[in-house]
Amino acid sequence: MKVVDSSGWLEFLADGPLAESYAPHLEALDDLITPTVVLYEVYRWIKRQRTEEEALIAAAQIEKTTLAPLTSTIALTAADVGLEHGLAMADAIVYATALLAGAELVTSDRDFAALPGVRYFEKPA
Repeated sequence: MKVVDSSGWLEFLADGPLAESYAPHLEALDDLITPTVVLYEVYRWIKRQRTEEEALIAAAQIEKTTLAPLTSTIALTAADVGLEHGLAMADAIVYATALLAGAELVTSDRDFAALPGVRYFEKPA
């Protein structure tokens, strides 16, 4: 199982420089767990930068994965890992979701780069 965070989805959907790196991680949608905060971030960013139609298409793709709602267990774990690693709320929720699911987190968010269980793709300069 894998969790691809917002940075990965946006790279892939916007055909960014790391789109090919993310492609293999987004092929098997049934092998992905997506925190609902990622759905929120991707939909919001695409709607703001592009169109509502494109945002809805992206949301429909994400909804083909296993959505992980924010439960009390995830929330408390997120608070703990957020304190331990200095993560912002959304990042802590994403990381806690991956940890609790035993999933690899795939990301380009530098805040996760050195954390265990993370596959980090550095954005080109």
